Amino acid sequence: MKKYRKYLGSLLLLVTLSSCGVYFNQPIEKQPARFGEEVYDNQYIQDISPVNPIVVGVYKFRDQTGQYKQVESGVSYSTAVTQGATTILLKALEDSKWFIPIERENVSNLLNERQIIRSTRQEESKKNKDTKEARPLTPLLFAGVLLEGGIISYDSNIITGGAGARYFGAGASTQYRQDRIAIYLRAVSTSSGKILKTVYVSKTILSQAIDINLFRYVKLKRLLEVETGVSQNEPEQLAVKEAIEKAVESLIIEGVKDGIWKAREEKFVVDRAIAAYDHEKEATAETSLYNRQLINRHGKNAVFAAPFISYFDGDYANSNLDFGSHFGFKHYFSKTNFNIGLSAGVLSLSNEQVFKNNYLMADANLEYSFLPYDKLSPFVYAGGGGILNTDLSQQEFKVQYGTGLEFIPKKNLGFRLFVEQNALFTDELDSKISGNLNDFYWRYGLGITLYLGNFNTNKIKL
Repeated sequence: MKKYRKYLGSLLLLVTLSSCGVYFNQPIEKQPARFGEEVYDNQYIQDISPVNPIVVGVYKFRDQTGQYKQVESGVSYSTAVTQGATTILLKALEDSKWFIPIERENVSNLLNERQIIRSTRQEESKKNKDTKEARPLTPLLFAGVLLEGGIISYDSNIITGGAGARYFGAGASTQYRQDRIAIYLRAVSTSSGKILKTVYVSKTILSQAIDINLFRYVKLKRLLEVETGVSQNEPEQLAVKEAIEKAVESLIIEGVKDGIWKAREEKFVVDRAIAAYDHEKEATAETSLYNRQLINRHGKNAVFAAPFISYFDGDYANSNLDFGSHFGFKHYFSKTNFNIGLSAGVLSLSNEQVFKNNYLMADANLEYSFLPYDKLSPFVYAGGGGILNTDLSQQEFKVQYGTGLEFIPKKNLGFRLFVEQNALFTDELDSKISGNLNDFYWRYGLGITLYLGNFNTNKIKL
């Protein structure tokens, strides 16, 4: 039993580390009906309200994707997204308090019912021999604005991935998949047919799965096999609901900005809501499909400093780890991934009881950054330089090349982790010649970079 407890304890630890809330809240009992989930809080229009709510009509807010659900085998005739988007839009319009939605999707049913009411009243009037005409129905409201558009795309598997590991029969894995929907919503004036405003909103849909298993012989002819896991799929209907609600909110704010409709609150309250909305719009303009913020985080020029650890690889074994530092200047070429840099610093190289020297160093490098507009970017560089010992008795030239990773948490500030090999043009730095290779040394460092100045624009074309 002790062995079983050990394996089960390990399995429980893996589940705990997975930090999956769904796993610990599995549905083992029937759940009663509940009110629908609220997925969006209308953050920009919470503090503003209309002078007069706008009467709007929605005939059809359709699924225009024409896509069916993906299945592993066979054919599915179930659509990829909900066909009830019109109903969702009407509810969003009503909840916003800015619009008075009127029935237009099934207006024929409404007209038929009104005709039945008229006929019934006329029959009752005749039956009672009433000389007065039957009481007329209240006129129908007409819409000053029509809302059109629809769900225009559903893209499956725009990004997929996962990770896993297995050791001696115990393993765990995780997988994820992301889909994406996009909707367009436009307001049309019924008096002129003019399109007053069009808004575009997209929403990703995430699916995740975690699997943990154990397969182990705990004893001769005794096999322990345990499996557990959970998958979580974001409902497409809630994703559509959230996108539509955000589109309605965007339409309201855009209409207020352009003077199409007015808010009753004071100007500073309205301006505050518009400013918050514009801030998100600016951030969206700098964000690519996979939520990558593509902005110019660095300037035209930069200064940097970095302490490092050096390791000499010469003709003797047992080299020491020594410390050094350097500082320098870089210039970025506009609209490219390249920069050129100059640096200078101090360097120590030593070997146990055989060789130890301090040097002044100078380098010039051409660097290429793979993702210059992301927060995290790998880079490579190469160049040439030289070292000079502190008593000025020995000067050597070299070439260097390296790679690293830069993290820019905020604009104009970066942190760099790098590893670099320096190849000398001599085999006598440690006063010994052995073999056919020249001496070289390694540098491992972590530095900080301050970027100066800006390019003409911060927006990056995708």
